[in-house]
Amino acid sequence: MTYERFEDLPVWQKAADLYEATEDLLENEALKASRGFRDQLDRAALSVSNNIAEGFERGTTNELLAFIYIARGSAGEVRSMLTLKLRRAVKRAWPAALKSEIENRKSLAESCSRQLRGWADSLQNSDIKGQRHLTDKSRRDDAQKKRAVAFDVALLRHLPDWHPKRKEAEEKGLI
Repeated sequence: MTYERFEDLPVWQKAADLYEATEDLLENEALKASRGFRDQLDRAALSVSNNIAEGFERGTTNELLAFIYIARGSAGEVRSMLTLKLRRAVKRAWPAALKSEIENRKSLAESCSRQLRGWADSLQNSDIKGQRHLTDKSRRDDAQKKRAVAFDVALLRHLPDWHPKRKEAEEKGLI
């Protein structure tokens, strides 16, 4: 699937959820944290979605990958800070509801990190160089490849159900 806007990316939406949930946590008066800790957690949580956006808006896959890794690092920073707060929460017998809130934010950060890793892996294993490298010829070639795949899929659909090529295409999810 191709996305035209970073706001439509599932990982950006998850990162936005992480930021909103982190803001809610930081507004919780039961959270015992220094001003510096709060500021750093706020900036790290915001950094995840911002770096996804900045990378998406860049012109090359290499730039996008760099920002994906920065976003992933920020998600790790959020997770680390929340883990430290959980350790303190256990020692200080904080309310269970607050511990649960922290755990939920930590899970959101971990989900962002996993999605970013998957996206990076898929980009590293592709021939895509990025929007900046697109030319009229590369666009025509890409369109031709898509037409060829669509034609092959149409042919496979006309094969009998028992045919090995059809079964193979069904197993791969092509038809």
